[in-house]
Amino acid sequence: MQAIPSFTDQELIALLKEGDRAAFNQVYNRHAEPLYRFAYNILKDQDECTDAVQDVFIWLWNNREKLEIAELKGYLSAAVKYKLARVIQSSKRKAEILAAGPGIKDSFVDDSLEVKELKNAINQFIETLPPRAREIFQLSRNEYLSNKEIAAKLDISEKTVENQMTISLKKLKVTLGKMSFWSVFI
Repeated sequence: MQAIPSFTDQELIALLKEGDRAAFNQVYNRHAEPLYRFAYNILKDQDECTDAVQDVFIWLWNNREKLEIAELKGYLSAAVKYKLARVIQSSKRKAEILAAGPGIKDSFVDDSLEVKELKNAINQFIETLPPRAREIFQLSRNEYLSNKEIAAKLDISEKTVENQMTISLKKLKVTLGKMSFWSVFI
């Protein structure tokens, strides 16, 4: 049996961009387990954690040609964190997950360059929204309110909230453009 050479993450990224499946497998073997453990510490559900991590790796393979990653571990960690945030936001267990540990929200604090860039891009985008759309967007994404809760709070229809969020998210995805990786998790 031939030994598989061990590459640095940067070498793996370069090979991955060229479509090298062995490089992808090495990235997966190196990073999937720690990402899964992190996810499990938050969600406490094997299937949800497996799905979240798999979604990130599927995205990584499907978008390999346009990857611009400075630090693979941080990039994948940030991707999983944002995926988990989306899972939690739409989960019927949202309150249970957030109540399970006081440090869960802190787990999503990340000072990596990619996350700072993303937050900056989103904040700049939010400032371009009309006042009502901005308020709806912030209630949804910053305060994690459901469409129904936002509608009740603002005394508008749930359909209006849904329409405003759909429009805002479409605009955000266009705005992020080059950072299309993040739009998967918005």
